[in-house]
Parts: sequence; C-alpha cells; structure tokens
Amino acid sequence: MTNNTTPSIPFRRFWFTLLFQTALILAVPAQAIYTHITGKIIILQTAPLEPYNLLRGYSQTMRYDISSQEQLRGLPGWNNLPKQQSDDNTVMFIKPGTHFYVILAEPISLRLPGLPQPWEPISLSLKRPTNLNNNQVVLRGIAQRGLIEYGLENYTMPEAERNQINDDLRAARLANPEQTQQIPPIVMEVKVDAWGNAVPISLWVQTGEANQQNIRQYRL
Repeated sequence: MTNNTTPSIPFRRFWFTLLFQTALILAVPAQAIYTHITGKIIILQTAPLEPYNLLRGYSQTMRYDISSQEQLRGLPGWNNLPKQQSDDNTVMFIKPGTHFYVILAEPISLRLPGLPQPWEPISLSLKRPTNLNNNQVVLRGIAQRGLIEYGLENYTMPEAERNQINDDLRAARLANPEQTQQIPPIVMEVKVDAWGNAVPISLWVQTGEANQQNIRQYRL
C-alpha cells in the first residue's frame, strides 16, 4: 500500500487563496505606513459640513473642495481626461472609474493668521508626473459620478475627540448668530507620498467669535 503525501490540488489552491487574501489585507496598512514615513505634509480645504449633522458615528466621511469636478474643470489637463455626458446631457463629467492625478502647489503665503493655508490644484494628468517642483505634490484620485475620491474620505476618530469638535463648532455658531448657515472653516492635514497616495493626519478647526478666533488641531 503506497502512502501518497503529495498535497491534493484543491488543498494547494486553498493555501494559495489564503496567502493571496492575507497579502491583500496586509498591503493596505503597509502602504499607509509607507506614506506616513515618506509622505509630504499638505493641507486640503474641506467642503462644508451639514450644519445639524456634523461628525457622527465612529466612522466619519469628509469631502474636499477638490472632491467636486466643478472645481477642476478650468485646470490644464482637464480636456485630456475621458468624459461621459451627464444624465441631463447638459455637462460633461470625467468618466467614472478613471484614475488620474491632481497636481497641487504650496500656497504662497504660509504665515497668514488663522488656519493653515490649503494647497491649490494647478493641473490634471492621466499619467503620474515625475518632474514636480519642490513646492508641488501629486494626489491620485478616481472619478465617481460628479465627484472625485482620493482615499481620504473615510476615517475614524475617538469619540471624545469627535464630541469636542462638534461642541466647538456648535459654540462657534452660537457665538456668531449672524452666520448660522455657515460652518466654521475646517482643513485637513494629510501626508502624500511620491505615488500620489495619501493618509489623513489631523483636522484643524477654527472656532470662537469673529473678533477672537481660536485654532485647534485634532489628531486622527
């Protein structure tokens, strides 16, 4: 009687699939760690938060000025991106699923009072630019229907810190009743690596009365 110890094909497939899935799971935090270590710090301007639904739950969703395709239409490189007509045929959007790059430039005035100054989008490219100036970074995005996602939209925040931000924003609205429809400015500090991948680092929030504003930083 022969004892065949060679693993069966289904058994080998099981281990291959398991190792492949494990590698995929580990790849995400590994890339985030790489970006944390090698990335360059930039500031992004957030889009307004809904006044009565600020930061809710353990997972928050944030949008940015550059999340809107409308903000990118006039930039060099826009015409080179594949387009798809909107449902009402009145405007062209970047074709959903298109990966491309937004080139951002450091603001000229860095020492203005108030929040850190957001970096400005200056051009778009289908291919990753490799000849950037020292005051520029490239951010990789993917087009959705009318929006752009950069991997910076969803993040978690400790409950105590989230509640503190919400309290600060509500207090700012009460202190400035003439601006009840406006949310105090919020910017996101992120790190971007050479490949255009980004991770959120902290939120900067402006609170207080108009004549006595406070700037607070909240680590993520």
